[in-house]
Amino acid sequence: MFDNILLSFGLNPSDFTVKPFGSGLINHTLKVSGNSADYILQQININVFKHPEHIAKNLTLLQDYFNKNYPDYLFAGPLPAVNGDFLVKSAGGMVFRLFPFIKGSQTINFISTEKEAYQAAKQFGRFTRLLKDFEADKLEYTLADFHNLKLRFEQFKNAAQNAETERLDKALAERNEVYGNYHILQTYNQLVTNNIIPLRVIHHDTKINNVLFDEQQNGMCVIDLDTVMPGYYLSDVGDMMRTYLSASNEEETDLSKIQIRENIFSAICKGYLSEMGNTLSDTEKKYFIFSGKLMIYMQAIRFLTDFLNNDIYYEANYPGHNLNRARNQFTLLSKYAAAEEKFEQLIIEAERDLSTVPDF
Repeated sequence: MFDNILLSFGLNPSDFTVKPFGSGLINHTLKVSGNSADYILQQININVFKHPEHIAKNLTLLQDYFNKNYPDYLFAGPLPAVNGDFLVKSAGGMVFRLFPFIKGSQTINFISTEKEAYQAAKQFGRFTRLLKDFEADKLEYTLADFHNLKLRFEQFKNAAQNAETERLDKALAERNEVYGNYHILQTYNQLVTNNIIPLRVIHHDTKINNVLFDEQQNGMCVIDLDTVMPGYYLSDVGDMMRTYLSASNEEETDLSKIQIRENIFSAICKGYLSEMGNTLSDTEKKYFIFSGKLMIYMQAIRFLTDFLNNDIYYEANYPGHNLNRARNQFTLLSKYAAAEEKFEQLIIEAERDLSTVPDF
């Protein structure tokens, strides 16, 4: 099945085996092994990334920038095909690209230690810091309005206007939660409309399995760069808050298990600010905690909207699945907001200790 694709990258199919790899939900990822070499072959989901050429353009620009300015940085970019292109199309219209497999690397799916959170936050912070002088507007938007809370709120309102009565009734409490946290949208609109914080080159998908670790659990680099585009640092920090702080993920239906791990919050702060502390403006730092509220609230709205729209975007494995996901995220948002005063103290401590606390 993959013979012609491998040949396009100069690999003899008889010398390699191809097996599924990783746990990504968007693109289809495979490991190509043999002939004393390993690669990652990835089929881009063109239903999500409708312009894969934009991804290729962005990664080329970034790779050129790193090669010129930070040649020692481990940039997990794609390899060119025999014809020099970074994308190869199959006869059936599928789009593939090939990456080197970074030896000695591993990924994890859940945060279990402070070191993991610190190292991951440090890697995402380093990525954005090294690109602080890169002209962000040179990059294409590979997913338009990906973290546009104003748009997500409008989509929710439209869904609520057109939803079935039964679904509206089941989601009454969650719909009230949307409006009860409306102040988050108001703050977001002020930041964006008034250009209070700058656009930067942002990863936009900071879940833990988008970081490569070595065998000692030290961060090596960030991967899955398809969503790298102009954005606000709030997206990266906020998504770490959303996905790292609770030991229970967004699938948990026992809401009592959703708890904030303050030590993980502290580790995120120290890791990210160890790289970005001197780059972020004072105004940006003011909204560090807000980033978590922003991203948790946005994801709650997206799950709720999909439930009201009869589950057309997120896969629902049982009736009410996306409603449960929304409840999960609103619970996380409530726990996060309740800890805000403690977070303020932890940030102060992190900034104070950064000069004296060694890397994990």
